[in-house]
Amino acid sequence: MVELRARWDGLVPGPGELADALITRYVERNRRAYRDHYLETVLTALESLIQLSTDPSSVRLAAWFHRATHEPGGTPVEDAEASALLAEELLPQYGIEPIRVAEVARLVRLTGELAAPATDTYAPPRRDANGDVLLDAVNAILSADPVRYAVHVAEVRRDAGDRRSALEQRYDAVRELLDGHLYRTQLARQRLGPVARVNLETELASLDSELPAPWRGWQQAALTATATFCAIGSTVVAIAAAGASWEIPTTQGEASWPPVALAVLAFFSAPVLFRCARSSSQRACLIAGAVVAAAVTGLLIAWARAPRTNPALGVGLRVPLLFAALLLLLLAGAAALAASLLRTRTARFLPSRNLGQQLAWLAVPGVVALALLLIVQPLARNYVLSSNERVDRSPRPAGKATPSVLNGTVAWVSKATFGAGAEEAISTQYGIAIPRPNGVVDMLDAATGDLRWRYTRSDSDDRPTIVATGDGAYVLAQFPDVGYLLLDADTGQRKAAWSGRTRDHLIQQAQPLLTGEPATHGSDKLHGLDPNGHERWTFEPGDCSDLGAVASTDTVVAFLGNCGDEPDAMTGLDLKSGKKLWTKAATDTYRRPVVAGGLVVVAEPGGDSDVPAALTAIEPRTGAIKWRWPVPQTWACRTLLNAAGRYLVVVDCPGPSTIENRHTVVTAIDTATGKTAWQVTARVDPRSKVAVTADGRVVSLSRDTETCWANVIERTGFRQVRLPLGITCSRDAYAVGNQVLVTGDNAVIALR
Repeated sequence: MVELRARWDGLVPGPGELADALITRYVERNRRAYRDHYLETVLTALESLIQLSTDPSSVRLAAWFHRATHEPGGTPVEDAEASALLAEELLPQYGIEPIRVAEVARLVRLTGELAAPATDTYAPPRRDANGDVLLDAVNAILSADPVRYAVHVAEVRRDAGDRRSALEQRYDAVRELLDGHLYRTQLARQRLGPVARVNLETELASLDSELPAPWRGWQQAALTATATFCAIGSTVVAIAAAGASWEIPTTQGEASWPPVALAVLAFFSAPVLFRCARSSSQRACLIAGAVVAAAVTGLLIAWARAPRTNPALGVGLRVPLLFAALLLLLLAGAAALAASLLRTRTARFLPSRNLGQQLAWLAVPGVVALALLLIVQPLARNYVLSSNERVDRSPRPAGKATPSVLNGTVAWVSKATFGAGAEEAISTQYGIAIPRPNGVVDMLDAATGDLRWRYTRSDSDDRPTIVATGDGAYVLAQFPDVGYLLLDADTGQRKAAWSGRTRDHLIQQAQPLLTGEPATHGSDKLHGLDPNGHERWTFEPGDCSDLGAVASTDTVVAFLGNCGDEPDAMTGLDLKSGKKLWTKAATDTYRRPVVAGGLVVVAEPGGDSDVPAALTAIEPRTGAIKWRWPVPQTWACRTLLNAAGRYLVVVDCPGPSTIENRHTVVTAIDTATGKTAWQVTARVDPRSKVAVTADGRVVSLSRDTETCWANVIERTGFRQVRLPLGITCSRDAYAVGNQVLVTGDNAVIALR
């Protein structure tokens, strides 16, 4: 009180009644903020800056009056207006000139705008020296010693009333102050600015911990984390690109340094972009912008130099991986630039280590990793798959196959297929599919042999392995180093590419579709799949390392062997769900299972011989044995089992398996009863590979010195048919349904 009274002396002529009245206002009992110690701090700071003003007396009077009127919870604007009116009322009573009264009132009203800080480019066309000095003196409380500042802050919060509202208002006010210059005059900036900024940042950190806003600042943290981890992800993808080829086949002069250079750039960009995202400097923006420009330039160059595919040239995996690495680097630079600009425009200080920012730093690397695994990798593979495939097709609709009656004439000769035989042909709803070298699948019209479509892959030089699935609606083709591709049997268009988890499975049965997965440790696995590679179920039977299976229309029968201390067994599984239906021990390892007439027929081992002791038919849904057909002990060759409608066709030789043996015995077993329906023995070399038609005919090829013959064993007996010239007898016949295919000179031939 005494010190304040001493500061007034000489400010206004006459006795100090006005000073006493003003001091009384600052120390009255109902005032909770902006009390006498606050006024003393303002006046002390004012004396160190007063030499910068043009009217010191008016500035001093304004400092005394600027909070003379204050209501609890009042805003600075309200206080400034009420205090200015008080000055205009009292000062004329003490002989103050009207022009000075007006200046004092103007200056007091300026203090109501303290919450709006000056901008970075604060340079008004006309300097207000008096206003700048007064406002800097009023803001001097921000640079008080920590104890005095803490007391002032506590009084301001208490004066605001509701605690949460007070905290939020104070938080916003402090953020606004920190986002600009705290002081108008250069002298105040130098003397008071550093201490004031430390006090405000300390208060802001304290407010951040008190306010129930744990997510504050997560955007800034997310952008910084995105910049950092996208650059790291770019490094990983670029390293992967360095190990892949740019085009297929790979050329010896192919440059390998671009992905290495990109990996180095991305690696060193990660810490640099981290710092740029946390800085609001112009240099940070320029560096982040340079990274963006480098990534865009790289994308344009890669796009211009990407290989143009044709049947002999394909795109390598390096192309999409390099694009992905450049896009990640572009995203990293853009995130760093956005974070830097965001700090410049909205906040120079963000409290650290709150829940939102911590979660952002945890979530972003997870999102980047998932993006690499679930987006980048699949997109890169799909890009290679799409770029390297070509489908040439004819608009001709599919014709219906004419069954071969084997009368020695030719039904058709393929006109657009070259250099392959018919042994690997498969029957579909829309024709006959044949795999070719150099990654080609041809679909022939079953009625004419004309080419309906040709699917070609530029990234494969080998012959694919194909099977028909989906009731003949699809061709499932396995290309080496590519995996399984599902082709529409009608159009040749790729419908699906099996995912990485299933692309290396082994086809156990194509219709219904079952795959096996041999395990290096533990048990083999059996998978029930849809044609597009979607896995419905997985069966893993303990420690069995020998797992085979066949399926009927609704049931899978799995054969378990090499199960450690456990005996061999059979298990029935539901085809749709994989649910176990039954399990029974096997007396011995069953071999060569085949599905015929809805039953699973297996061969009971006959010791060391390839001839089984008996054929056993198992009802797949229950595991019950329906019948058992003993194999004659005189049979000596490897017994072949084939399903032909309701019959099981068994092919063997009726005597010792020697070179001199020139006979083959064919037996048709009725699967409904387990009885022999017919049996024919013919003078046909038992070592010849046979084709079995859907109606039970057994066909093989043989040659004498001049002629190629078709040996036909059927229900009515045995007959030989002379085949026309041009058929290659050294290649085996193949049955597609009831149509018999043979190989000619660079052609596939269907026999009439």
